[in-house]
Amino acid sequence: MATHEVINQPDPLVDYDVYGSDPVLGDAITGYGAGWAHSELSGLGRLAGSAEAVEWGFKANEYTPVLHTHDRFGHRIDEVEYHPYYHRLMETAVANGLHAEPWRDPRPGAHVARAARFFVWSQVDTGHTCPVSMTYAIVPAMRHQPEVASAWEPLLESGTYDPRSVPPGEKTGAIAGMAMTEKQGGSDVRANTSTATPTADGSYRLTGHKWFCSAPMSDVFLMLAQAPGGISCFAVPRFAPSGEPNGIQILRLKDKLGNRSNASSEIEFADVYGELVGEEGAGVRTIIEMVNHTRLDCVTGSASSFRQGLVQAVHHSRQRTAFGHLLIDQPLMLNVLADLAVESEAATLTMVRLAAAYDSDDPAEAAFRRIATAVGKYWVTKRLPMAAAEAMECLGGSGYVEESIMPRLFRDSPVNAIWEGSGNVIALDVLRAMSREPESLEALLAELETTRGSDPRYDRSLADLHAEISDTGDIVPRARRLTELMAVLLQGSLLIRHGRPEVTDAYCATRLAGDRGLLFGTLPGSTDHRRIVEGSFPG
Repeated sequence: MATHEVINQPDPLVDYDVYGSDPVLGDAITGYGAGWAHSELSGLGRLAGSAEAVEWGFKANEYTPVLHTHDRFGHRIDEVEYHPYYHRLMETAVANGLHAEPWRDPRPGAHVARAARFFVWSQVDTGHTCPVSMTYAIVPAMRHQPEVASAWEPLLESGTYDPRSVPPGEKTGAIAGMAMTEKQGGSDVRANTSTATPTADGSYRLTGHKWFCSAPMSDVFLMLAQAPGGISCFAVPRFAPSGEPNGIQILRLKDKLGNRSNASSEIEFADVYGELVGEEGAGVRTIIEMVNHTRLDCVTGSASSFRQGLVQAVHHSRQRTAFGHLLIDQPLMLNVLADLAVESEAATLTMVRLAAAYDSDDPAEAAFRRIATAVGKYWVTKRLPMAAAEAMECLGGSGYVEESIMPRLFRDSPVNAIWEGSGNVIALDVLRAMSREPESLEALLAELETTRGSDPRYDRSLADLHAEISDTGDIVPRARRLTELMAVLLQGSLLIRHGRPEVTDAYCATRLAGDRGLLFGTLPGSTDHRRIVEGSFPG
């Protein structure tokens, strides 16, 4: 029965080029040595924006992973079943090198290009990028044990996604996971009680549990366990060298707020085979190689979600009319969109700058990435939930229903602030870097000094940072305050060097000089809101 004509409803945002419509990203990767990746990024961007890929993301989240502990005859199998579209997402990620390209082709700009691909493809779905990120990050950790790395790298770097649950000798590609935290310790991994007993052949037998094991269908996991020499890192394969399952039992899948296309689990294991990675007692030091890279992906994934929320809000506002005017022509809505664009562009530049530091062998760049990755991870990931909520609100009630991507963006938004070290852990890690690796602080300050004199608001904030650093009294309670100041100065410096003038001015006025309210949409009235929005996502 026809009761009315459907009008004033925006078209879905599909069949657009996720990469080509993002001039900030394109300019940034060119500036940091990865301009050679434009062509392949354009292809990936068109796929990411296609109606087909958008559907993959929706279905992979609607039909979440299912655990099968036993087969129909009662045999233990410990397998997780995913929707077929999850596998399409993974297949595309692996084929485009999101999991390993910098290791198999370490050309200049490789980590920048890989971060850009991760940023583009994550806008389809964030959940499946968890195992992609862990596969990327496991390689530098494994290289602490060359014989382990040489056995696994060919599979981990393969461009073929092979989800079969079979021994590694039968596979054409492998995916990696990690299982670090336990019930009693969480982020305090030195409290782990899982044990690792050496055997005569040089391998170890591990017994214990893990409270969070992400991507439990992975082919190999990095685990921390207590060896005779202390907390140590081990590569634990899904299948033992005999070809039989290694005895990792999946107890249940976590019922998570978001990140629902990805399976996270609780596991137990008794007398399972593992190989030492690094030295006994050096497990935390070994695993930090992996954590630094996954923290980079926390920044990248959050920047990606910033971007997707922004473009959805702008797209809706360009087509939706209220009170006689398009939403985008309403000054207050334009302020909100411009503020989101400022935050998104700052996050994108932070991501690219951090990735560039991983492309360099310069000791100064290594020192910079040690502290700056933590600083960026703290700030970008913690800014996302508020931005995701604001972008959802731009769509009104339509943004609150599950047919829109906005609820998924909102549910997924907190995970990167929690994963790989929650806010307090990260802020304390910044203090740890300052005290134990003072060259990291020197490298960060040197980066910030490059833009001294460019803007008086920036200079005043830089002076504030030096004062905060010089005051060593009660520095632990001030760790978040200090980390935040480092973050906004780093973003301000990047915008001064690489950003659009109107965005840079808005950022310095609000994030540095404090000329704003506490919520998004409080940019000064003198800001060129329209120019910021139109330049961020050209119509």
